[in-house]
Amino acid sequence: MSIPADLRVALLEKAEQTLPLEIKWRRHLHQYPELSLEEFKTTAFLKKQVRQMGLRILPIKLKTGVLAELKGNHPGKTIAIRADIDALPVTEMTGLSFKSRKEGYMHACGHDAHMAVALGTASMLTKFKDRLHGAVRFIFQPAEEMPPGGARPMIASGALKNVSMIFALHVNPQVSLGKIGLRDGASMGSVIDFNLIIHGRGGHAARPHTSVDAIVVAAEVIDSLQKVVSREIDPIDPAVISFGTIEGGAARNTVCDLVKLNGTARALTPVTAGRLKRLIRRTVTNICRARGARVEMNLIADYPVLVNHPQANRILADNFSSLFSKRNIVEAEPVLGGEDFACYLEKTRGALFWLGVQNKKIKADQPWHSPRFMIDEKAMFYGTSLMTASVLDYLKGNDK
Repeated sequence: MSIPADLRVALLEKAEQTLPLEIKWRRHLHQYPELSLEEFKTTAFLKKQVRQMGLRILPIKLKTGVLAELKGNHPGKTIAIRADIDALPVTEMTGLSFKSRKEGYMHACGHDAHMAVALGTASMLTKFKDRLHGAVRFIFQPAEEMPPGGARPMIASGALKNVSMIFALHVNPQVSLGKIGLRDGASMGSVIDFNLIIHGRGGHAARPHTSVDAIVVAAEVIDSLQKVVSREIDPIDPAVISFGTIEGGAARNTVCDLVKLNGTARALTPVTAGRLKRLIRRTVTNICRARGARVEMNLIADYPVLVNHPQANRILADNFSSLFSKRNIVEAEPVLGGEDFACYLEKTRGALFWLGVQNKKIKADQPWHSPRFMIDEKAMFYGTSLMTASVLDYLKGNDK
Protein backbone atom coordinates (compact mmCIF):
# COMPACT_ATOMS: atom_id res chain seq x y z
CA MET A 1 0.00 0.00 0.00
CA SER A 2 1.02 3.61 -0.56
CA ILE A 3 -0.61 6.93 -1.28
CA PRO A 4 -2.38 7.36 -4.66
CA ALA A 5 -0.51 8.72 -7.67
CA ASP A 6 -2.23 12.13 -7.75
CA LEU A 7 -1.40 12.75 -4.10
CA ARG A 8 2.17 11.56 -4.64
CA VAL A 9 2.79 14.15 -7.36
CA ALA A 10 1.29 16.97 -5.25
CA LEU A 11 3.23 15.88 -2.18
CA LEU A 12 6.62 15.87 -3.91
CA GLU A 13 5.90 19.31 -5.35
CA LYS A 14 5.04 20.66 -1.89
CA ALA A 15 8.12 19.00 -0.39
CA GLU A 16 10.36 20.79 -2.90
CA GLN A 17 8.68 24.08 -1.99
CA THR A 18 9.07 23.36 1.74
CA LEU A 19 12.78 22.49 1.64
CA PRO A 20 14.09 26.11 1.65
CA LEU A 21 12.03 26.79 4.76
CA GLU A 22 13.35 23.63 6.42
CA ILE A 23 16.91 24.72 5.63
CA LYS A 24 16.17 28.09 7.22
CA TRP A 25 14.76 26.42 10.35
CA ARG A 26 17.61 23.94 10.55
CA ARG A 27 20.32 26.59 10.21
CA HIS A 28 18.72 28.75 12.89
CA LEU A 29 18.55 25.79 15.28
CA HIS A 30 22.10 24.78 14.38
CA GLN A 31 23.41 28.20 15.41
CA TYR A 32 21.72 28.09 18.82
CA PRO A 33 22.23 24.59 20.24
CA GLU A 34 21.16 23.84 23.80
CA LEU A 35 22.08 20.92 26.04
CA SER A 36 19.66 18.39 27.51
CA LEU A 37 16.93 19.92 29.69
CA GLU A 38 18.27 23.39 28.85
CA GLU A 39 16.43 23.68 25.52
CA PHE A 40 14.42 26.76 26.51
CA LYS A 41 15.03 28.90 23.41
CA THR A 42 14.65 25.86 21.19
CA THR A 43 11.30 25.13 22.84
CA ALA A 44 10.14 28.72 22.34
CA PHE A 45 11.16 28.60 18.68
CA LEU A 46 9.31 25.33 18.09
CA LYS A 47 6.16 26.59 19.81
CA LYS A 48 6.18 29.70 17.65
CA GLN A 49 6.43 27.68 14.45
CA VAL A 50 3.71 25.16 15.26
CA ARG A 51 1.35 27.88 16.48
CA GLN A 52 1.79 29.72 13.19
CA MET A 53 0.83 26.50 11.40
CA GLY A 54 -2.36 26.26 13.42
CA LEU A 55 -1.41 23.24 15.51
CA ARG A 56 -2.75 22.88 19.05
CA ILE A 57 -0.09 22.80 21.77
CA LEU A 58 -0.82 20.22 24.45
CA PRO A 59 0.32 20.61 28.08
CA ILE A 60 3.29 18.60 29.34
CA LYS A 61 4.96 18.24 32.74
CA LEU A 62 8.44 19.15 31.49
CA LYS A 63 10.04 22.60 31.38
CA THR A 64 11.35 22.01 27.85
CA GLY A 65 9.94 20.18 24.87
CA VAL A 66 6.77 20.57 22.86
CA LEU A 67 3.73 18.38 22.28
CA ALA A 68 1.55 19.59 19.42
CA GLU A 69 -1.35 18.11 17.51
CA LEU A 70 -2.84 18.53 14.07
CA LYS A 71 -6.36 17.25 13.41
CA GLY A 72 -7.43 16.29 9.92
CA ASN A 73 -10.76 17.05 8.32
CA HIS A 74 -11.95 13.48 8.83
CA PRO A 75 -12.15 11.26 11.95
CA GLY A 76 -9.64 8.47 12.41
CA LYS A 77 -6.69 7.15 14.36
CA THR A 78 -3.85 9.11 15.94
CA ILE A 79 -0.27 8.77 14.76
CA ALA A 80 2.82 10.40 16.31
CA ILE A 81 6.08 11.76 14.96
CA ARG A 82 8.95 12.20 17.37
CA ALA A 83 11.96 14.51 16.99
CA ASP A 84 14.68 15.01 19.61
CA ILE A 85 15.78 18.60 20.29
CA ASP A 86 18.96 18.65 22.41
CA ALA A 87 22.55 19.26 21.37
CA LEU A 88 25.95 18.07 22.63
CA PRO A 89 28.87 19.60 24.56
CA VAL A 90 31.05 19.60 21.43
CA THR A 91 33.04 22.51 19.97
CA GLU A 92 32.16 22.80 16.29
CA MET A 93 34.95 22.62 13.70
CA THR A 94 32.98 22.57 10.43
CA GLY A 95 33.70 26.11 9.27
CA LEU A 96 30.09 26.49 8.13
CA SER A 97 28.75 30.01 7.72
CA PHE A 98 25.93 29.08 10.11
CA LYS A 99 28.09 27.21 12.62
CA SER A 100 27.21 27.19 16.31
CA ARG A 101 27.32 30.58 18.00
CA LYS A 102 27.57 28.94 21.42
CA GLU A 103 31.14 27.97 22.19
CA GLY A 104 31.40 24.37 23.30
CA TYR A 105 27.89 23.41 22.12
CA MET A 106 26.95 21.81 18.82
CA HIS A 107 24.20 19.91 17.07
CA ALA A 108 26.67 17.14 16.31
CA CYS A 109 24.08 14.38 16.06
CA GLY A 110 21.63 15.94 13.62
CA HIS A 111 18.82 16.83 15.99
CA ASP A 112 18.53 20.21 14.26
CA ALA A 113 17.63 18.34 11.06
CA HIS A 114 15.26 16.06 12.95
CA MET A 115 13.36 19.11 14.22
CA ALA A 116 13.33 20.73 10.78
CA VAL A 117 11.92 17.59 9.16
CA ALA A 118 9.21 17.32 11.83
CA LEU A 119 8.29 20.99 11.31
CA GLY A 120 8.33 20.48 7.56
CA THR A 121 6.06 17.46 7.90
CA ALA A 122 3.66 19.46 10.05
CA SER A 123 3.64 22.26 7.50
CA MET A 124 3.04 19.79 4.66
CA LEU A 125 0.20 18.03 6.45
CA THR A 126 -1.63 21.31 7.03
CA LYS A 127 -1.79 21.57 3.22
CA PHE A 128 -3.37 18.11 3.00
CA LYS A 129 -5.89 18.31 5.85
CA ASP A 130 -8.66 17.37 3.41
CA ARG A 131 -6.83 14.04 2.87
CA LEU A 132 -6.05 13.56 6.57
CA HIS A 133 -8.18 11.01 8.41
CA GLY A 134 -7.42 11.38 12.11
CA ALA A 135 -4.78 13.30 14.04
CA VAL A 136 -1.02 13.69 14.01
CA ARG A 137 0.83 14.34 17.25
CA PHE A 138 4.29 15.92 17.07
CA ILE A 139 6.60 15.05 19.96
CA PHE A 140 9.56 17.42 20.21
CA GLN A 141 11.43 15.61 22.94
CA PRO A 142 14.13 17.05 25.18
CA ALA A 143 17.12 15.22 26.64
CA GLU A 144 17.73 12.37 24.24
CA GLU A 145 21.48 12.70 24.73
CA MET A 146 21.52 12.79 28.51
CA PRO A 147 20.34 9.93 30.72
CA PRO A 148 17.82 9.14 32.02
CA GLY A 149 16.38 10.73 28.85
CA GLY A 150 13.27 12.65 27.99
CA ALA A 151 11.20 9.89 26.38
CA ARG A 152 9.65 8.46 29.52
CA PRO A 153 8.71 11.89 30.96
CA MET A 154 7.07 12.77 27.64
CA ILE A 155 5.14 9.51 27.72
CA ALA A 156 4.11 10.24 31.31
CA SER A 157 2.82 13.61 30.07
CA GLY A 158 0.44 11.87 27.70
CA ALA A 159 2.44 11.98 24.48
CA LEU A 160 1.19 8.54 23.45
CA LYS A 161 -2.41 8.86 24.57
CA ASN A 162 -4.58 7.15 21.91
CA VAL A 163 -1.55 6.85 19.60
CA SER A 164 -1.58 3.64 17.54
CA MET A 165 1.60 4.22 15.50
CA ILE A 166 4.75 6.32 15.87
CA PHE A 167 7.55 7.22 13.45
CA ALA A 168 10.97 8.79 13.92
CA LEU A 169 14.06 9.25 11.83
CA HIS A 170 17.74 9.63 12.55
CA VAL A 171 20.19 11.14 10.08
CA ASN A 172 22.98 8.72 9.19
CA PRO A 173 26.30 9.83 7.67
CA GLN A 174 27.02 6.25 6.60
CA VAL A 175 23.97 6.14 4.32
CA SER A 176 24.17 8.03 1.02
CA LEU A 177 21.93 10.97 0.22
CA GLY A 178 18.66 9.83 -1.34
CA LYS A 179 18.63 6.52 0.51
CA ILE A 180 17.07 5.27 3.74
CA GLY A 181 17.92 2.35 6.00
CA LEU A 182 15.28 0.05 7.48
CA ARG A 183 15.45 -2.97 9.75
CA ASP A 184 12.69 -5.04 11.29
CA GLY A 185 12.98 -6.05 14.93
CA ALA A 186 15.96 -5.25 17.15
CA SER A 187 17.82 -2.39 15.51
CA MET A 188 19.58 -0.47 18.28
CA GLY A 189 20.95 -1.64 21.59
CA SER A 190 19.65 -1.36 25.09
CA VAL A 191 21.49 1.18 27.21
CA ILE A 192 22.58 0.53 30.78
CA ASP A 193 24.49 3.59 32.00
CA PHE A 194 25.92 3.16 35.48
CA ASN A 195 28.21 4.96 37.91
CA LEU A 196 30.44 3.22 40.44
CA ILE A 197 32.00 4.76 43.52
CA ILE A 198 34.61 2.48 45.05
CA HIS A 199 35.47 3.29 48.66
CA GLY A 200 38.83 2.07 49.89
CA ARG A 201 40.94 3.22 52.83
CA GLY A 202 43.68 5.79 52.33
CA GLY A 203 47.22 5.62 53.60
CA HIS A 204 50.89 5.94 52.69
CA ALA A 205 52.00 4.46 49.37
CA ALA A 206 54.97 2.82 51.08
CA ARG A 207 52.69 0.94 53.49
CA PRO A 208 49.90 -0.40 51.25
CA HIS A 209 49.16 -3.28 53.65
CA THR A 210 47.61 -0.78 56.08
CA SER A 211 45.22 0.56 53.45
CA VAL A 212 42.70 -0.52 50.82
CA ASP A 213 43.79 0.84 47.45
CA ALA A 214 40.70 1.96 45.56
CA ILE A 215 42.71 2.37 42.35
CA VAL A 216 43.85 -1.25 42.38
CA VAL A 217 40.31 -2.40 43.12
CA ALA A 218 38.97 -0.23 40.29
CA ALA A 219 41.52 -1.72 37.88
CA GLU A 220 40.42 -5.22 38.86
CA VAL A 221 36.76 -4.25 38.40
CA ILE A 222 37.41 -2.89 34.89
CA ASP A 223 39.42 -5.96 33.88
CA SER A 224 36.87 -8.41 35.28
CA LEU A 225 33.90 -6.74 33.61
CA GLN A 226 35.56 -7.21 30.21
CA LYS A 227 35.62 -10.94 31.00
CA VAL A 228 31.89 -10.84 31.68
CA VAL A 229 31.35 -10.10 27.98
CA SER A 230 34.03 -12.43 26.64
CA ARG A 231 33.29 -15.40 28.93
CA GLU A 232 29.72 -15.15 30.25
CA ILE A 233 27.76 -13.83 27.27
CA ASP A 234 27.06 -15.95 24.19
CA PRO A 235 29.63 -14.80 21.58
CA ILE A 236 26.96 -14.64 18.85
CA ASP A 237 24.82 -12.34 21.03
CA PRO A 238 26.22 -8.77 20.72
CA ALA A 239 27.08 -7.06 24.00
CA VAL A 240 29.65 -4.60 25.28
CA ILE A 241 30.72 -3.00 28.56
CA SER A 242 32.79 0.17 28.36
CA PHE A 243 34.09 2.73 30.83
CA GLY A 244 34.28 6.33 29.67
CA THR A 245 35.67 8.07 32.74
CA ILE A 246 37.75 7.19 35.79
CA GLU A 247 38.62 9.62 38.55
CA GLY A 248 40.62 9.08 41.72
CA GLY A 249 43.75 9.79 43.67
CA ALA A 250 45.40 12.89 45.06
CA ALA A 251 49.17 12.30 45.17
CA ARG A 252 51.70 9.79 43.88
CA ASN A 253 52.74 8.74 47.38
CA THR A 254 49.23 8.28 48.74
CA VAL A 255 47.03 5.19 48.59
CA CYS A 256 43.80 6.32 46.99
CA ASP A 257 40.68 5.95 49.13
CA LEU A 258 37.99 6.66 46.50
CA VAL A 259 37.60 6.09 42.76
CA LYS A 260 34.67 7.07 40.56
CA LEU A 261 33.93 5.11 37.39
CA ASN A 262 31.30 5.92 34.76
CA GLY A 263 30.38 3.11 32.41
CA THR A 264 27.86 1.87 29.92
CA ALA A 265 26.68 -1.58 28.85
CA ARG A 266 24.83 -2.42 25.64
CA ALA A 267 22.96 -5.46 24.30
CA LEU A 268 20.62 -6.35 21.44
CA THR A 269 18.16 -8.53 23.34
CA PRO A 270 16.19 -7.82 26.53
CA VAL A 271 17.35 -11.12 28.02
CA THR A 272 21.03 -10.24 27.57
CA ALA A 273 20.45 -6.71 28.85
CA GLY A 274 18.94 -8.09 32.05
CA ARG A 275 21.78 -10.59 32.38
CA LEU A 276 24.38 -7.85 31.96
CA LYS A 277 22.85 -5.83 34.81
CA ARG A 278 22.95 -8.83 37.13
CA LEU A 279 26.50 -9.80 36.17
CA ILE A 280 27.83 -6.25 36.54
CA ARG A 281 26.37 -5.96 40.02
CA ARG A 282 27.57 -9.43 41.05
CA THR A 283 31.11 -8.88 39.74
CA VAL A 284 31.59 -5.42 41.20
CA THR A 285 30.11 -6.29 44.59
CA ASN A 286 32.14 -9.47 45.05
CA ILE A 287 35.47 -7.98 43.93
CA CYS A 288 35.09 -5.08 46.33
CA ARG A 289 34.09 -7.38 49.17
CA ALA A 290 37.08 -9.63 48.49
CA ARG A 291 39.48 -6.67 48.60
CA GLY A 292 37.99 -5.03 51.69
CA ALA A 293 36.46 -2.17 49.73
CA ARG A 294 32.89 -0.94 49.49
CA VAL A 295 31.00 0.07 46.34
CA GLU A 296 28.04 2.25 45.47
CA MET A 297 26.41 1.41 42.14
CA ASN A 298 23.95 3.86 40.64
CA LEU A 299 21.92 3.07 37.53
CA ILE A 300 21.72 6.30 35.50
CA ALA A 301 19.89 5.09 32.40
CA ASP A 302 18.08 1.92 31.44
CA TYR A 303 16.76 2.15 27.88
CA PRO A 304 15.25 -0.93 26.22
CA VAL A 305 16.32 -2.45 22.93
CA LEU A 306 14.89 -0.45 20.02
CA VAL A 307 12.56 -2.85 18.21
CA ASN A 308 11.02 -1.70 14.93
CA HIS A 309 7.59 -3.11 14.12
CA PRO A 310 7.40 -4.84 10.70
CA GLN A 311 4.08 -3.15 9.83
CA ALA A 312 5.54 0.31 10.46
CA ASN A 313 8.58 -0.52 8.34
CA ARG A 314 6.32 -1.85 5.57
CA ILE A 315 4.48 1.48 5.45
CA LEU A 316 7.78 3.34 5.23
CA ALA A 317 9.20 0.98 2.61
CA ASP A 318 6.07 1.02 0.41
CA ASN A 319 5.88 4.79 0.42
CA PHE A 320 9.59 5.38 -0.17
CA SER A 321 9.48 2.93 -3.07
CA SER A 322 6.46 4.74 -4.49
CA LEU A 323 7.97 8.21 -4.04
CA PHE A 324 11.52 7.38 -5.10
CA SER A 325 12.89 3.89 -5.63
CA LYS A 326 12.92 0.54 -3.86
CA ARG A 327 16.59 0.28 -4.88
CA ASN A 328 17.37 3.16 -2.54
CA ILE A 329 16.24 1.28 0.55
CA VAL A 330 19.14 -0.43 2.31
CA GLU A 331 18.87 -3.09 4.97
CA ALA A 332 20.32 -1.47 8.06
CA GLU A 333 22.74 -3.40 10.24
CA PRO A 334 21.94 -3.57 13.95
CA VAL A 335 24.03 -1.26 16.12
CA LEU A 336 24.74 -1.12 19.84
CA GLY A 337 24.23 2.62 19.92
CA GLY A 338 21.19 3.49 22.01
CA GLU A 339 18.13 5.69 21.45
CA ASP A 340 15.41 6.41 23.96
CA PHE A 341 12.90 6.32 21.10
CA ALA A 342 12.91 2.66 22.13
CA CYS A 343 10.77 3.66 25.13
CA TYR A 344 7.94 4.73 22.81
CA LEU A 345 8.19 1.46 20.92
CA GLU A 346 7.62 -0.42 24.18
CA LYS A 347 4.18 1.20 24.31
CA THR A 348 2.99 1.22 20.70
CA ARG A 349 3.91 0.06 17.21
CA GLY A 350 6.31 2.14 15.22
CA ALA A 351 9.73 2.43 13.64
CA LEU A 352 12.81 4.60 13.36
CA PHE A 353 14.44 4.82 9.94
CA TRP A 354 17.91 5.98 8.99
CA LEU A 355 17.88 9.02 6.71
CA GLY A 356 20.89 9.12 4.43
CA VAL A 357 22.79 12.41 4.65
CA GLN A 358 26.17 11.34 3.29
CA ASN A 359 27.77 13.45 0.57
CA LYS A 360 31.53 13.07 0.49
CA LYS A 361 31.96 16.01 -1.89
CA ILE A 362 30.94 18.42 0.89
CA LYS A 363 32.55 16.27 3.64
CA ALA A 364 29.18 15.19 4.98
CA ASP A 365 30.56 11.81 5.99
CA GLN A 366 31.89 12.38 9.50
CA PRO A 367 30.57 10.26 12.39
CA TRP A 368 27.93 11.32 14.88
CA HIS A 369 29.26 13.44 17.77
CA SER A 370 32.26 14.56 15.73
CA PRO A 371 33.10 18.30 15.80
CA ARG A 372 33.14 18.06 11.99
CA PHE A 373 29.73 16.38 11.69
CA MET A 374 27.77 17.69 8.70
CA ILE A 375 24.76 16.70 6.62
CA ASP A 376 23.63 17.28 3.07
CA GLU A 377 20.54 19.39 3.68
CA LYS A 378 18.81 17.98 0.58
CA ALA A 379 18.21 14.89 2.74
CA MET A 380 15.44 16.77 4.54
CA PHE A 381 13.40 16.71 1.32
CA TYR A 382 13.50 12.91 1.32
CA GLY A 383 12.77 12.67 5.04
CA THR A 384 9.82 15.07 4.90
CA SER A 385 8.35 13.47 1.79
CA LEU A 386 8.50 10.02 3.37
CA MET A 387 7.12 11.11 6.74
CA THR A 388 4.22 12.97 5.14
CA ALA A 389 3.31 10.16 2.76
CA SER A 390 3.55 7.51 5.48
CA VAL A 391 1.30 9.48 7.83
CA LEU A 392 -1.34 10.03 5.14
CA ASP A 393 -1.11 6.38 4.10
CA TYR A 394 -1.50 5.03 7.62
CA LEU A 395 -4.35 7.33 8.54
CA LYS A 396 -6.37 6.45 5.46
CA GLY A 397 -6.77 2.96 6.89
CA ASN A 398 -3.60 1.00 6.11
CA ASP A 399 -3.73 -0.79 9.48
CA LYS A 400 -3.27 -4.45 8.65
